[in-house]
Amino acid sequence: MTVKAKSKAPPRSELRRLREERGPRERIADDLEISKVYLRMIETGQLTPGRDLLIRFGVYFDRPLDELFPDLFEGQVS
Repeated sequence: MTVKAKSKAPPRSELRRLREERGPRERIADDLEISKVYLRMIETGQLTPGRDLLIRFGVYFDRPLDELFPDLFEGQVS
């Protein structure tokens, strides 16, 4: 018997959803003053932005950082 892992949304799916609502990756990357490749790698969780860029994401999307980057805040008590 094969056991399948539960399918769950990628850890930064909210970030990607908001970015897709707002426009193409290139425009958002320009607005945040980063490359579109860097933005894609942040969205997929391959890279983690530094503190200042994290704050820019929060301001840009008007969302708390723990919603945009839940993988960075797992297990933390607020």
